[in-house]
Amino acid sequence: MRFLTVYQRLFRAYGPQYWWPGETPFEVIVGAVLTQNTAWSNVEKALANLKAAEVLDAERIIALSPQRLAHWLTPSGYFNIKAQRLRNLCAWYLSQGAFQQLRRWHTKRLRKALLSVNGVGFETADDILLYAFKRPVFVIDAYTRRIFARLGLVDHTAPYEHLRQLFQETLTEGQGATSRQRQVALYNEYHALIVIHGKEICRQRPRCAQCCLRARCPARSEYF
Repeated sequence: MRFLTVYQRLFRAYGPQYWWPGETPFEVIVGAVLTQNTAWSNVEKALANLKAAEVLDAERIIALSPQRLAHWLTPSGYFNIKAQRLRNLCAWYLSQGAFQQLRRWHTKRLRKALLSVNGVGFETADDILLYAFKRPVFVIDAYTRRIFARLGLVDHTAPYEHLRQLFQETLTEGQGATSRQRQVALYNEYHALIVIHGKEICRQRPRCAQCCLRARCPARSEYF
């Protein structure tokens, strides 16, 4: 099964996901940090706390004490660690001129800079690039590894960068010449569909009988 075929079947099954849930690019950036190792429902609660306190702003976050920030981030889990990571990212963000300046950077430069911030790993950086800055960068997460390993399309132990490049190259080949805007739209929707499929169907203990990919999945017989 080809990567583009998987996308088409997931899209037919679930429809558009309208990701990323955030009112501004900065809110998306904050959400990308808070969603590390937790469910999005918990991130929403932490974001609601920041909004209610009127501190969902890089300068205001930096001005907060780590303890106060951590208190508002409590619903997202690992709140002390995330408070420090968020402060690190906000400090870098402001030092570089915030969104208005950063949006002008070339994607490779922006990605390298994001990865240099303490607490920002590959997945977080790529979430920010794709959903906040609208760059054609495919996000690899645990759901991607699980689903595509079961389909026999990837090695789930492969390095992050290998998988990211594999998806980007394969999807580009599948589409032929296309605009950056269309690539961004495809990567955006594809990642969102992978997340919902991984949460609802292709779990650690998968629901193969309900899977829209089961007819072509080599692993399906193990789980019926």
